[in-house]
Amino acid sequence: MKFQSTRNVNRKATPSEAIFSGIAPDGGLYVPEEFPALSMEGITAFAGKPYYENAARVLGAFFTDFTEEEILACTKNAYLGKFENDIPAPLTMLGENCCLIELWHGPTCAFKDIALQLLPYLLAKAAEKCGGGKKSVILTATSGDTGKAALEGFCNVPGTEIFVFYPEDGVSSMQKLQMASQKGENVHVRAVKGNFDDTQTAVKRIFTDEAVKAALAEKGMAFSSANSINIGRLVPQIVYYLEAYAKLAADGKIKAGDEINIAVPSGNFGDILAAYYAKKMGLPVHKLICASNSNHVLTDFIRTGVYDRNRRFYTTVTPSMDILISSNLERLLFDYSDKDAAVVPALMKALAEKGVYEVSGKVKAGLQTDFWAGWCSEEDTFRTVGEVFADYHYLCDTHTAVALEVCRRYRQENGDRRMTVTVSTASPYKFPASVLKAVTGETTSDEFAAAEKLEQISGMLMPESLRALKNAEIRFTGLSGKEDLKEYVLSTIGG
Repeated sequence: MKFQSTRNVNRKATPSEAIFSGIAPDGGLYVPEEFPALSMEGITAFAGKPYYENAARVLGAFFTDFTEEEILACTKNAYLGKFENDIPAPLTMLGENCCLIELWHGPTCAFKDIALQLLPYLLAKAAEKCGGGKKSVILTATSGDTGKAALEGFCNVPGTEIFVFYPEDGVSSMQKLQMASQKGENVHVRAVKGNFDDTQTAVKRIFTDEAVKAALAEKGMAFSSANSINIGRLVPQIVYYLEAYAKLAADGKIKAGDEINIAVPSGNFGDILAAYYAKKMGLPVHKLICASNSNHVLTDFIRTGVYDRNRRFYTTVTPSMDILISSNLERLLFDYSDKDAAVVPALMKALAEKGVYEVSGKVKAGLQTDFWAGWCSEEDTFRTVGEVFADYHYLCDTHTAVALEVCRRYRQENGDRRMTVTVSTASPYKFPASVLKAVTGETTSDEFAAAEKLEQISGMLMPESLRALKNAEIRFTGLSGKEDLKEYVLSTIGG
């Protein structure tokens, strides 16, 4: 298996090179030259097997310069003893045709743990193969969950330094506490003036700054990323879609070969892209339902073929989706344009210079064949959290509620009663004040008081890793402008 850049098909990389570098030298994202195929028999074989074995099977098909033993060691280290009951992606049924994949039973209570408990082991092995002894400097922009999951995954990992940048007012109180109190000698956390798009754009510029890369090289260092722009982050997310289908078939909820729908609350487009990749491998998917909040740039794009970030930016109760520039969309555009090396660079240039681009009729047709998109207001988000609790005595977080509401609208509009797998991305206790307001109407700024009331109402306990934040020592309080991040990185590493 080789990987190629979305901006230059002639720029090839081995799996280890793609993982180690994170982003291609031309600023493009690495994608596989081809997708391994799975038969229906192969997919249903995921049922009843440990998650780490299923993960090793998928990763081994993509990362072919790793041995079977190396891959299995990585997945065992990532998934055994790190997740509740060693089950990273349990299923919960809400009614007859709605299945939730709960991806928040890991160390930081968010779906990013699934990939970010694994990525440090992959990156360490990749560094052995192609890093030339260089130390990895991880740069990560976060809209909330990626930051803490990356910090937790890379904490005190030998041969790494990790920098996490988050928008000053663009994450929840609980998410900020998680990052600001992170332990570890190799971790660095910084708030940034502006929104997530400002933060993400600034980090990408540092990645491609030749002077910065040269300064790192002099010190025996090289950049990598823990964001889903790193293919080592994206491929592990394919696993839980395949496993969910196998479990549903084994439990008689669907028949092997039946098409399902997959609904994903999406901001940076990584998690739903992993579902699309699972479809390309053979998973029978009818529609990928892309759910957005009030920042519904993705909904508008899928419906019209026009991507326009020139709009008002909203700070919402679903901060992980408060994004107007969805990085992983570049990979989808590359696929739909038949890997035409001229298409993606032109679209990305238009986005950078004008903030808008329009895709061809062919690309738009592909989008609307595979995807359906909708968005959910704040009011409807709160209403959905409350209704789910009233109907099923189930606490869901605000992001999951967006996906459930958009899925409801899809069914209402299309009459589609297929089994729908909805991604539940975070514990409700990462956003307790918002969830409490939705369930009871009570408002409070005290997240821990809200959590206590939710425990009383629901009988569901707050995860200990979140409860411990109440008395955690705050280590990181710094704030930078987006133009100052390069200097912060260089001064921190002594450049």
